[in-house]
Amino acid sequence: MDTSHPTRGRFAFLIHPRTDPSEDLALVNPVLGLLPGRLVESAMRRLPLKPWVHATVTADDRSGEVLGEVIAVPLTPSMLLGDDRALVAKRIDAGIDLAVAHGATVLGLGALTAPATAGGAKLRRRTDIGVTNGNAYTAAVTAAAVERIAAGMSRPPVVALVGANGSVGTAVARLVGRSGVAQELVLVGRTPAALTALANDLDATWSTDMAACRRADLVVLMTSAAGAVLASEHLKLGATVLDDTQPRNTSPALATERPDVLLLDGGVVSTPGLHRVGYGMDLADTASFACLAESSLLALSGHRGHGTIGRPSLEQVDRVQSLADRFAHLGFDLAPPTSFGAPVQVPGWTDAATPATAVPDGAVA
Repeated sequence: MDTSHPTRGRFAFLIHPRTDPSEDLALVNPVLGLLPGRLVESAMRRLPLKPWVHATVTADDRSGEVLGEVIAVPLTPSMLLGDDRALVAKRIDAGIDLAVAHGATVLGLGALTAPATAGGAKLRRRTDIGVTNGNAYTAAVTAAAVERIAAGMSRPPVVALVGANGSVGTAVARLVGRSGVAQELVLVGRTPAALTALANDLDATWSTDMAACRRADLVVLMTSAAGAVLASEHLKLGATVLDDTQPRNTSPALATERPDVLLLDGGVVSTPGLHRVGYGMDLADTASFACLAESSLLALSGHRGHGTIGRPSLEQVDRVQSLADRFAHLGFDLAPPTSFGAPVQVPGWTDAATPATAVPDGAVA
């Protein structure tokens, strides 16, 4: 438990509307929920929209003090992954300017704002605020979930890591390899050279074909896409899927097509000592995405300068985990398992000591 009272920082965390912007923006203005998503996105591309404060975060141990703000930028997944890089950069910069104006010392990159800025590398030029992509703590939380799931299986699982050559995926692969919980690691990604090097380091197999997931007992998704990438034919009978993506790269339709498959939400931590007030994020106000939690931890510790930029090293992962241990009185523990927000029982996970399940409060990722 942290009993000291250092000078804390203040964080801002960037988010954006997800695949259907009208659904998410209806939380801000109900009228927008009545319009077709494509019309709302067209307006977002053409109108000079500004970022807005989506929610405010406080901590129980200093309840009268604002710890951070969640700032939404008017960009959709297709815009963030599209060709108009100038518009994306302009709107992300506007979000950062708002954060600085509100006194933020740490900026976290949520959802696709991280890959849109090369994991924060394009923001190194910002000397007025420290930037972190949140991938160090995301990797720690994801690896912890893999260990919990593996503990409940009858034998060590074959684990497929999709997006294994990405920023989070590379760290998760090394963490799972270090833990020894997998019978075999299958690395799936788009870059053969990177996959080969990582597989050689970990004595793993690799593929650029999603069909390689068919051998896996546990599939972990760590991709950056605007929609679903995992299909029914990619999964073996009775597989478990941990979707660590925002926006989601699995679809509720998959659960209907494959009732034998367990689809789990990934990258969520329980933070009962932190409270968000404002518009929803498809989470309870006492839970956080791991990337948001990393921003909180850096602010709580008074960190100055950039945090995780690009691919996190295992040293960075261990350092952020040590901060989570230091501020454990506020939570920062793996959240109980859910599937599309609904609580589920997972052997090895729900029979371990975990915090009480929280109820989602709304949308926008």
